[in-house]
Amino acid sequence: MFGTAIRYFAKKPKPKMKPIELKNPPEQTQTITRVIFDIVKEHGPLTIADTWDRVKEVGLKELSSKRHMKIVMRWMRERQKLRLICNHVGPHKQFLYTTWFTKPNLTQTASVKNSSHPKSS
Repeated sequence: MFGTAIRYFAKKPKPKMKPIELKNPPEQTQTITRVIFDIVKEHGPLTIADTWDRVKEVGLKELSSKRHMKIVMRWMRERQKLRLICNHVGPHKQFLYTTWFTKPNLTQTASVKNSSHPKSS
């Protein structure tokens, strides 16, 4: 117990992350955030990969890569335009983005979880 206390106090605290500063012009940032927000609002809780597929379908030219989209989405989380929710499916976790004021609809992932384990009578 004494060793546990020493290890606990010996750890350095996690460094504070500075706020994200986007390098795009404000008009371009507004276009990107509006498109991402509309996609997430319309299609429900989405993973990063699903969001990227939808953005490619729309054909948004301001986003240069999936990495750029992830940075913008993190910036939107800081501004409380999006929120990240975690859906536990058995031993796996699934992180989904949703808009801040909509209730998450996780029925599609819950039905996948229930169908993977057949009931025995």
